[in-house]
Amino acid sequence: MSIVLSGKLLNILPKQSGTGKNGPWVKQDFVIETPGEYPRKICISAWGDKADEITSYKEGDEVKVNVNIESREFNDRWYTDVKAWRIERETTAGGESYESGTSAPPPGDVPPPSDDDLLPF
Repeated sequence: MSIVLSGKLLNILPKQSGTGKNGPWVKQDFVIETPGEYPRKICISAWGDKADEITSYKEGDEVKVNVNIESREFNDRWYTDVKAWRIERETTAGGESYESGTSAPPPGDVPPPSDDDLLPF
């Protein structure tokens, strides 16, 4: 399942690394807080190249993260992973940040329709 989450980057946790049966691995967990009346904190894992990418952001940045959510069972217990596969800075067309979760960018960022966009009726 793929979902897009937007929010404020609250915390970048310490990087983890090791060696598994498929070779070396690196993982970087980070926490975002979603906007709205009832904000939620979500811990997301970035693996491999994405682990290095998240370090280019700083706490307080507004980000948009595409994630895959997957659960697995081990010894009659279920574990859920939220894994990032794309991380972007949340910006408007003009390059300024705006509060994520809004239905549209601030006024003035969308160009007016041209004559080609208008319907003939």
